[in-house]
Amino acid sequence: MTRWPLTLRGTGAVLLGVLSFALAHAFSVPALVFFAVLLLAAVAVAIGSLYLGHRPDHVRRSFSPETVGVGGELDVHARVQCRTLLPTVAGVWHDRLASGVTGDATGAFPGLRSGLVAGGHTVDLMYRVSATRRGIRPVGPLTVTTTDPFGFARRTQHLGGAVPLTVTPALIELGSLEDLPGDAGGSMQAATDRLGQGADNLIPRAYFPGDSMRRIHWRASAHRGELMVRQEEQESNPEAVVVLDRSLPRWSRDALRAPGEDPAFELAVSAVASAVARFVHEGYTVAVVDTDGAELVETIDADDMTAVEAMMVAFATLTARRDGSLADAATLFAGLTLGPVVVVTGPVDEADAAALAPIVTHTSLPVLIAVGAAPDGLRAAETAGWRATALEPADEAARLWADMTERGGIRVG
Repeated sequence: MTRWPLTLRGTGAVLLGVLSFALAHAFSVPALVFFAVLLLAAVAVAIGSLYLGHRPDHVRRSFSPETVGVGGELDVHARVQCRTLLPTVAGVWHDRLASGVTGDATGAFPGLRSGLVAGGHTVDLMYRVSATRRGIRPVGPLTVTTTDPFGFARRTQHLGGAVPLTVTPALIELGSLEDLPGDAGGSMQAATDRLGQGADNLIPRAYFPGDSMRRIHWRASAHRGELMVRQEEQESNPEAVVVLDRSLPRWSRDALRAPGEDPAFELAVSAVASAVARFVHEGYTVAVVDTDGAELVETIDADDMTAVEAMMVAFATLTARRDGSLADAATLFAGLTLGPVVVVTGPVDEADAAALAPIVTHTSLPVLIAVGAAPDGLRAAETAGWRATALEPADEAARLWADMTERGGIRVG
């Protein structure tokens, strides 16, 4: 869309020209007619100079980096292709930013020489923005406003459309788990603990429903008369599960409508993403699921940080859902023996703590993160064996994580 409104000076020139015509007729002064024609002609030439021989401009926009986390910054680069037969004077530009993205997206647009001499022109614009809310945030269109050399007319062009910017959850650097005892540690720690040990020195353990048949230790099974599995394979390929309770009763309806709208839900998504990144770095294979077992992303292999980045992009559009119940999570772990299990939810009560209690016996590190204060529910969860904490926006998530993981270990068995 392109408009050519008159400036205040141009409007005044037109009114003065019309008034001169009227006065020339009323007082029979021919010089006023000449003055009026001169003014109106000057305005017409000014308007014509803004678009005469001026082809539509185009803009290409890119981001560096391509995605940004909440609280992060990136550079926006806009390349404008221009072509005009007549020289233009300097103007101003403004790029439209969606809510959730802030920055000084304005500046001076340079004047251009005649295209008869210089041909096409390329104008590079760059500015920095900060991301304040998760989601897919449109950037653009670019608005360029120029005036004629006399300042009579103004041309406003809206170039290009909106380009989506992906804003991912805030990623918090959580502390290492390397000090945890036994099978709470990841594959990197397990490998270090076994240095100098032979395979025969590693003791098999009893088979549990849900164990992979590939892990059965046939020699030990024949010797003991019951199925045994290789304990070392469990340690070298540890599994962690991170559960996000997206059920609407835990969050406001804003969390259902769009990402980035409910601060409590945003804190939960950030906690999940941060925990997954920590576990993958520690050498865990991580499953990220909802309370009903539905995968939020595909299972991420140990040390696969590329998959973590893909998860962050997928989480940019994650919202709450209408159905679901925290009580459903307990059924996911029946018959399984796992490493850490992290459950992230909203405020919990004593009934929620009772529903989650069975999970504790199936994990080496049961962590419950409840966004919002619920002292009675948290105390009940801790009594059941969870390392539980309430997380508020003002809290330091990294410190709370360190406090939980440094508490006495709760082991499977």
